[in-house]
Amino acid sequence: MKKVLITGINGFTGVHLEKYLLSKSFDVYGTVIGKNKQKNHIQCDIRDKDQVNNVIKMIQPDYVIHIAAISFVGESNASLIYDVNLIGTENLLQALIDNHIKPKKVILASSATVYGNQGKEVLDESLCPQPVNHYGISKLAMEHMAANYFNRLNIIIARPFNYTGVGQESHFLIPKIVDHFKSAKKEIELGNTHVSREFNNIHYVINVYHKLLLSNAKSTLVNLSSNHPIKLLNVIEMMQDIAGYEIKVNINPDFVRPNEIKSLAGSTEKLEKIIDISTTYSLKDTLVQMYES
Repeated sequence: MKKVLITGINGFTGVHLEKYLLSKSFDVYGTVIGKNKQKNHIQCDIRDKDQVNNVIKMIQPDYVIHIAAISFVGESNASLIYDVNLIGTENLLQALIDNHIKPKKVILASSATVYGNQGKEVLDESLCPQPVNHYGISKLAMEHMAANYFNRLNIIIARPFNYTGVGQESHFLIPKIVDHFKSAKKEIELGNTHVSREFNNIHYVINVYHKLLLSNAKSTLVNLSSNHPIKLLNVIEMMQDIAGYEIKVNINPDFVRPNEIKSLAGSTEKLEKIIDISTTYSLKDTLVQMYES
């Protein structure tokens, strides 16, 4: 069996990814920050070099998907963001080198927030990154650090654009909106409702990760996107249609981030040269799944 290690396996993405890869006959292992509740889950703080080294030595993975991260843009602890997103990734890559393990593929999850506000409707990988917050900066620093391993490991850096689905934490935007409608609340506080974002389905994302694992690409970075931005106001309208009532939207200035990125959609041109991304998912169908779960 093909042995794959997923860091952060008990997070939103990891839960879906584990289930999917098991269905594809992978032998799946993963790291968790808290107490491990499953035999194939190993407690490991990726900030701790020795713990990471022990996991790599024990599992000796054929594939690695590194998704453990501080993924909430609003996280206030800047030191934690850099320790996990940058140093944690360095620990993982160095552990592979130190143990003379060269997986067939190492996927590193970066983020579309590295682009910042480019003033363009469609963002491609040739653009010079201009991150505007600690999360984006930490991911860009991770990319630069990881590039130093390109000649030693088969690495693909993926830049996911926004995605959502059943099980995503409620402090993220789409689950927050869905939860308000599930609770039949009459009002909701949001930030800038005129921004446009990709809101891809989690199943689209894990399908792309799987195909990237098996692809011939290496030593490169690529958007994990659909190039299908949707205005937040349209999301509200979809949910009003699904729930059968209108909600009052109040704009809270505290939720309007400085340097807000007005539109964030990713070119799929490079991704389509590597894998087939013809399988698509409707946002409304995704919202229905989340509303009915």
